[in-house]
Amino acid sequence: MPGAGACLTQGLAPVEQLKSDWDISLTPAVPPSVAILLYLSRKYEVPDHWYPQDLQACARVDEYLAWQHMGLRSSCTRAMWQKMLFPVFLGESVPPETLASTLAELDRCLQVLEDKFLKDQDFLTGPHISVADLVAITELMHPVSAGCQVFKSRPKLAAWYKRVEAAVGEDLFQEAHAVVMKAKDLPPADTALKAKLKPLVQVLLQ
Repeated sequence: MPGAGACLTQGLAPVEQLKSDWDISLTPAVPPSVAILLYLSRKYEVPDHWYPQDLQACARVDEYLAWQHMGLRSSCTRAMWQKMLFPVFLGESVPPETLASTLAELDRCLQVLEDKFLKDQDFLTGPHISVADLVAITELMHPVSAGCQVFKSRPKLAAWYKRVEAAVGEDLFQEAHAVVMKAKDLPPADTALKAKLKPLVQVLLQ
């Protein structure tokens, strides 16, 4: 898909405008990334494939976005924290059975991603890339940053990963995930930050 990355960059460029027309105070602790993507796709004239106007095509995107929040996103977040951030950043040990359960849940979610959404298509909701693919690949890069080989034994997902990277553009793709891929290099958290993160730790260990 030549030029897809350029179209995305051009269409979603005015992110700074969010500071004036998005009430971030509604969700101060958790940036509403999906809501922001949909907002930008509606406000600015991005190519239709990102969030289609066709009702059936749009419903397929919405179906994925509704599932991913408590499905893929939850397991990816827990995998990254339990496998990397707890021991490296917080100096906290994770019970082996807890990590094993989390990785098993991640594997189940990957199977759903392949079987229910990707199937034999090029992208998650059809022949063209959409915001569903952007959200999914972003979530998957979290466990990847922690050393989870999520694509190694899944050639279908690995091929999809390459198509998403090519559609967005390799440079833009790498730039978008640079921060999460460097999370393993974070210095250890100090006592005050550990105390602040304690409620989150308790949730992510459940």
